[in-house]
Amino acid sequence: MTHSLGESRATRTTSPEGPVVDAAGVRTPSPAHGPRRGKRIDRRKTLEITLLSGPAIVVFLAFVIFPVFLAAYYGFFKWKGYGPPTEFVGLDNYLIILRDSAFHEALLHNGYIVVLSLILQGPAAVALALLLNQKIRGRSVIRILIFVPYVISEVIVGTGWSLMLQSSGAVNDLFEKMGLGFLAVDWLSDPRIALWSLMVIISWKYIGFAVILFLAGLQSIPEELSEAAAIDGASYWQIQRTITLPLLGPTLRIWAFLSIIGSLQLFDLVYIIWGQYVSATAGTSTMATYMVLNGRLAGNFGYGNAVAVVLFLISLVIALTYQRYVLRRDTAGALTEGKN
Repeated sequence: MTHSLGESRATRTTSPEGPVVDAAGVRTPSPAHGPRRGKRIDRRKTLEITLLSGPAIVVFLAFVIFPVFLAAYYGFFKWKGYGPPTEFVGLDNYLIILRDSAFHEALLHNGYIVVLSLILQGPAAVALALLLNQKIRGRSVIRILIFVPYVISEVIVGTGWSLMLQSSGAVNDLFEKMGLGFLAVDWLSDPRIALWSLMVIISWKYIGFAVILFLAGLQSIPEELSEAAAIDGASYWQIQRTITLPLLGPTLRIWAFLSIIGSLQLFDLVYIIWGQYVSATAGTSTMATYMVLNGRLAGNFGYGNAVAVVLFLISLVIALTYQRYVLRRDTAGALTEGKN
């Protein structure tokens, strides 16, 4: 036994700088070359990642991060928008924002829009997605018709709805011709109704995106689960409640996140429909319209930059909080590298 072990060792040759060759002539890599090769692969991956992501990172830094820091810098000045800022005011702009009741109202309106968007659009979009996920005649045409408002320009949507909802517009005229003149109201100027009018417009425009997103999520749910539940005697609504909706949860949470951020930054539809000054009196002002009204239109670009920074920080805090407590299990399930 000792002789055979010695003979086996004698048949293997090891070179400090080369591979190990055994009696059968099989070459195995030298341990000395393993780390070197690993380092070369790591350097190559790093170079590839840098070359592929470098342009995107440069664009992101130039058009997102740098403007944020620049806005924060201008927010410490009273600035007319041209020339270098010279009138340093420190934190006065931010203190004015925190004390201004008009900003508080705009922030409250954004909060209403966030909540109402989730309440109105979410259930309606899920119901439409479940309906259009069935094999019904003309569902492709219906999907297109529902998605069309989302791709229409905000300028066209705002202009069209503002013409229809004004006091002498098509909506009130239709009520008059139907003998329902008592329903004709001032849809845009009445503070008790204006915000609901805005929510109807927002829901009409953006619900198509939610429906398409939910349809994509429904396509990823295996049909075998529903078929097995049906065989076990589960009704259609039981299947949707216990199988479809839980598996659609990640898609619902992503849509809710996009809806929240979009509602916080809402500007174009409000500005187009209610103009520069009516939105505040009609109860539809937002933080973005407040920023334009009290910054650019007032000729105080420093104050407008300060409002932009506050809006950015509010959106950032909400986004990070949502990701931390709501999207955490979705992202944790996707990040499996390094887990045993």
